[in-house]
Amino acid sequence: MLKTYTASFLCAITVLLAGNSALAQTIAADSLNRKQALYVNTTDNFYRTIGSQSMLYNGKDYEFYDPLLKGNAYVFDNNTFNPGTVVYDGVLYKNVNMLYDLYKDEVVIQLYNSALKITLLKERVTSFDLLDHHFVNIKADSTNTNSVSPGYYDQLYGGKIQVLARREKSIQTSQGFAGALESYFLPSLGYYLYKNGTYYSVSSEGSFLNVLKDKKKDLQQYIKANKLKFKKYQREDAMAKVAAYYDHLAD
Repeated sequence: MLKTYTASFLCAITVLLAGNSALAQTIAADSLNRKQALYVNTTDNFYRTIGSQSMLYNGKDYEFYDPLLKGNAYVFDNNTFNPGTVVYDGVLYKNVNMLYDLYKDEVVIQLYNSALKITLLKERVTSFDLLDHHFVNIKADSTNTNSVSPGYYDQLYGGKIQVLARREKSIQTSQGFAGALESYFLPSLGYYLYKNGTYYSVSSEGSFLNVLKDKKKDLQQYIKANKLKFKKYQREDAMAKVAAYYDHLAD
């Protein structure tokens, strides 16, 4: 059953604007970096003030899985809440305790000063950071036949081109001990290179370089000089570094 957690915080906004109007005038001519720093500080103070009334706490109840399921549904097998950041309705929220459920492709957070957990409404999420990874929400685009399935993608590199990892988990059933059926979570992983409005599925050094063939020779020399490997545990680092070097060459 969908439950919506919202609250009116007009008074908090009024107080915030009144208290900061003079400050806003004094920084009008400041540099962009100083303005951004002030915005972040103001946002932090604002959400500390309104607490549980934050619009972030607007979602649906989250239900955990049957404990008999083997493994877990979460990214990097991390089934504990960790602090992260999320851009929700265009606002950056920091130090939010969250989980990322790969099976449901949902971001789960804890309610303010509560044991309750809710799922953020995906259409309102732009991106989030968790466990030193940056995830972006790619939405459905019926006008682009070269798009990927909508959902959250781990952005390994984000420049003029992008390297994305699609991390998923499914529930599988097999025959276990003494013929009993056992259900478990099975992870899957796919990589995509985004260039000039098109997403390319890449799985190896060869397929990766084929997308970047206009600089292929230079990239091969870079890979060799830096001893980059596209093997299982080094692939993501190699893809990110090669993509960044490609952007450097293209400048």
